[in-house]
Amino acid sequence: MEQRFVKESRCYKTFRVFPTDVNNYNTLFGGKLMAYIDDIASISAAKHSRCSVVTASTDSVDFLSPIPMTSSVCLESFVTWTGRSSMEVFVKVITEDLMSGERKIAATSFLTFVALDDELKPKPVPRAVPETEEEIRLHETATVRADMRRHRRDESKKFADVLTTTYSWE
Repeated sequence: MEQRFVKESRCYKTFRVFPTDVNNYNTLFGGKLMAYIDDIASISAAKHSRCSVVTASTDSVDFLSPIPMTSSVCLESFVTWTGRSSMEVFVKVITEDLMSGERKIAATSFLTFVALDDELKPKPVPRAVPETEEEIRLHETATVRADMRRHRRDESKKFADVLTTTYSWE
């Protein structure tokens, strides 16, 4: 079975928070950050699998602290664990106050991507090999998150069965 080191999928994206990026509290729009998270996570998944990928789920986005306009934001992403054709990607959001230099973790996120072949069918991916303490910890705890994802997906399918497809105005 092919394998790749986690570090081979590591990506970084840094941006500055501008007035057009903020909400009425003058902090970064959560939805804008979520778009950046999905973007960088997809790059990590593609680098790991070396093929097309699709987002299967955004498992979690935990906003830990608001990000003001005086900040820069650095997103760091990497594949933490793989199934047969799926990849769990972790994204860490580090904010830095550009005046004081203070840094903190502003958000964390886990997403799942599926690798696709040329016929858009799921394709096997290399096993992820962690090396650093952070990578190993995330890798060791991934199966618990995978079990939670499976359970949540099963519950979502059951729930979808009772939902209607008619609009309220019909």
